[in-house]
Amino acid sequence: MNSLPETRALPVPEGLEGERVDAALARMLGFSRTKAAELAAAGKVRLDGAEVGKSERVVGGAWLEVEMPPPAAPVRVVAEPVEGMRVVHDDPDLVVVDKPVGVAAHPSPGWSGPTVIGGLAAAGFRVATSGAAERQGIVHRLDVGTSGLMVVAKSETAYSRLKQQFRERTVDKRYHALVQGHPDPLSGTIDAPVGRHPQHDYKWAVTADGKPSVTHYDLIEAFRGASLLDIKLETGRTHQIRVHMSAHRHPCAGDLTYGADPVLARRLGLSRQWLHAVRLGFAHPADEEWTEFTSPYPDDLDTALGRLRAESA
Repeated sequence: MNSLPETRALPVPEGLEGERVDAALARMLGFSRTKAAELAAAGKVRLDGAEVGKSERVVGGAWLEVEMPPPAAPVRVVAEPVEGMRVVHDDPDLVVVDKPVGVAAHPSPGWSGPTVIGGLAAAGFRVATSGAAERQGIVHRLDVGTSGLMVVAKSETAYSRLKQQFRERTVDKRYHALVQGHPDPLSGTIDAPVGRHPQHDYKWAVTADGKPSVTHYDLIEAFRGASLLDIKLETGRTHQIRVHMSAHRHPCAGDLTYGADPVLARRLGLSRQWLHAVRLGFAHPADEEWTEFTSPYPDDLDTALGRLRAESA
């Protein structure tokens, strides 16, 4: 028998007086603004009993009623080999992999492609059982379109201690990024909060109410119209490097989602953002000895650099 849809009724805080319905709903329920707008457009939002659209304004003390969407179906881990995924290091506590482009860290409702967790399962690796069922052992992630190094916990102790290092920001996560133009200054820090994009559910943006986010960058090599940067993350927000460099008006080459020039992408043969996790260092959870790994550029990124060097010669 089908259950009735869940309806939530919430008083509008005085601090949200005058906000749009979609913005207020997103703040109150933790939705993305896009999802809140979709609910309003479907007639599932009422203000003091009257159906309202996404752009109407709320009144402090009024009641918002929302017919909640059904819960997402559970996500399963599918054990399947991942072409090109290389195991860089393996010991009883953890495994370090070099993730190829086009692979997610773990399954999610919007992703049906290969995953690091699925690849490890297919190769016979047993990972820690801590964390949600679909992301057990995962202590950090890389975007599907970003290649490079990831560490996955195999023991429960390793999971706990690695997570703590990421929280305390003692892990050395280094990326190389090819960005458009030449940042000014050539070495610097971008300190700007990152949160959900107000219009696009799949994007992130620098927003006033985002989480604190800090990116340090240094110039490695300058080309005609582009720069290769060494980037160190102090925080680890979703799409942080891509968002920060785009907001700084120097998007990663090939990153069409965040404003990169498609002409340059075609010229360099790029079908994804030029962004690679080149180095990963942390205190090993078993003995606290500093452990560090590096990853070479994949062929597509190396080819793009070769073309730039030839053009700039």
